[in-house]
This record gives sequence, C-alpha cells and structure tokens, in this order.
Amino acid sequence: MDLTEPQIERYARHIILHDVGGVGQVKLLRSKVLVVGAGGLGSPLIMYLAAAGVGTIGVVDDDVVSLSNLQRQIAHTTGRVGRPKVESAGETVAALNPDARLRPHQERLTAANVMDLIADYDLIADGSDNFDTRFLLNDACYLAKKPLVSAAVLRFDGQLSTFRAHEGGDRPCYRCIFPEPPPPHVVPSCAEGGVLGAMAGVMGAMQATEVIKELLGIGDSLSGRLMIYDGLAAEWRKVRVKRDPACKLCGDRPTIRDLGAHAA
Repeated sequence: MDLTEPQIERYARHIILHDVGGVGQVKLLRSKVLVVGAGGLGSPLIMYLAAAGVGTIGVVDDDVVSLSNLQRQIAHTTGRVGRPKVESAGETVAALNPDARLRPHQERLTAANVMDLIADYDLIADGSDNFDTRFLLNDACYLAKKPLVSAAVLRFDGQLSTFRAHEGGDRPCYRCIFPEPPPPHVVPSCAEGGVLGAMAGVMGAMQATEVIKELLGIGDSLSGRLMIYDGLAAEWRKVRVKRDPACKLCGDRPTIRDLGAHAA
C-alpha cells in the first residue's frame, strides 16, 4: 500500500518520526481497533485514533447523546442531543479524517455478544464506565488472545494500563489487580461522584497513545504497570503489577474458562 500525496501531507508529522515513518503509517491505516464506550474516555480516544489514521474504528455503545454528556464527551455536539452516540461519533470521525472508517455497534456489550464483537479487531480499548463491562472485556480479551488497553476516570483521578496476559510470562490481567468487582455503591459512578471534564480528555488521550504504541510495537508497553494520575496534585505514578498465580482467569489453577460467570 502506497500513501497518496494528500496522505503524505496529512500524516507528515508521523512520517518524520523515526518510530513511525511511512511503514508505520500504513500499518495504522490497516489497523482495526474496537472502542467500547463513546463517552468521556471514548470521545478523545476515538478522535485521536481517527486523526492518527487508524483505518477501522469499531465503537460499541447503546446510549444516546444527552445534554449532561457535553461537559466531557467532546465527540458530540449540542445539535446531536437525543441521537445515538455511535451515529454522532461517526459524523465526527467522517469530518475529521476520511481515511478512518467508524463501524458502529449500537448495542450493549454482553457475555452473549462480546466474543463476536471483538473477533474482527486487532486491539480492544475499554472506555466503559462500569465494572461489569471492565471485567467482561478483560475475560473475553484473555480468552480470545486480544490485547486490551483499559482506562478509567472519576472525579480528579484516572488510571490506565495495558493487558496482554494471554501472552504468558509475568504479564497480569485486570483481575490480577482487581480480583472481583467492588460491592454496589462502594465506588460511585461519574453520575454519582462527578468528574472533571478535562480529566476524561487527559486519560482518553493517554489511552490513544498507548493504543497507537501497541499497534506499532514501539516504546515501552504499560503491560505489567498501572499508571495513576492525580489531577489535583498534578502527579503521575506508575505501579508495577505482577501476574497473580491465584488469579481466577490467568493464574496457575484458573476457574474461569469461559464467559459463563458473566451470563445474566
């Protein structure tokens, strides 16, 4: 695949990067990423992936745009309130970069459909806002042998990591850090606890960076490390995380071998 003259101009700042170049840009154009959630994290993530020239961006979201979303969900506009988020995000991507195609999945991610949804993608990016989806995606990606880049944000705090436990070694999965979802209402949702809109932008942009690094195989992967950002203190921390031999999913004696635990 040869880059066209308009593509060479569009991606010029990528092409001059030693770690990207023309070969890397072509690889991005051929890549397929599934983004779960077109909200606070998903919005900047989708937009930066599109701007970078990721050729196929699948988006899973069954919600519609509401006025309360617009404080942080920058892929949507006031004029699109009431419309499906995947449709709104598709318009944003189309306006931003015709090289990027958004593939809408206007449905809720469940144990019944997750394996089919992730099957056609190179990498999965979790921008969801609930623990049930995070655990389901972790388990599904491990079983399907798909890399997962996961981010979360609440109030003035964010966290980010990459999970490749299916590759073996000392690589942990999400359950190695958080063995079980917390009891209901222990950790509030953004609707209950609030979130600074710009924090979603910070973490979504960081997530896009890690996705692009994974697609190109450059830099240091966050696999085995949890990045934590305290927005009020303006402090970043990286915590080393090891595989848990007692993990129910990727440990020495796993008890989770399929998605039956997530069935309704």
